[in-house]
Amino acid sequence: MKFAATKRSASRNDVEVPGARASARFNVVTAVALETPGMIPFGTLKRRERRASEAAFTLAEVLAALMFMAIVIPVAVQGLRIASRAGELAERKREAVRVAEKILNESIVTTNWNKSASSGTINEAEREYRWTLRTESWSQSAMQLLSVEVTFPVQGQDHAVQLSTLANTQ
Repeated sequence: MKFAATKRSASRNDVEVPGARASARFNVVTAVALETPGMIPFGTLKRRERRASEAAFTLAEVLAALMFMAIVIPVAVQGLRIASRAGELAERKREAVRVAEKILNESIVTTNWNKSASSGTINEAEREYRWTLRTESWSQSAMQLLSVEVTFPVQGQDHAVQLSTLANTQ
């Protein structure tokens, strides 16, 4: 960057130093940047700074932004609620299937399935699951169809999982 010294002016460039003799004045030389390609002229920079300090949002822009947020925020919250419910439902279904398998296996081993129906509740992972075991004859053979339905609540609604298997009566 090139600089050029300005002419000396007694009124603008001399500075009095406090505490110095009255006759002691120091010359201050001001430098002005010479315009070179790619440089912003000094006056233009001042105008840009002035414009930037005066820039602000209008009332219409602020209201438009608030209206946009009033539309976007409820949609985003609804999406998060749906995702949360789907995740919780998947977790509870996994636990309900494990409960149903446990009841079917215990019924086959202990031959409790000879009754027409039985029901109860079981706690799994600090949650309560209601179950119902039904027995039906399967076709013309000596096989029995065992079906377990496990019911569980998710966010105030009941959901159910059903598992079935065949067991030999002999």
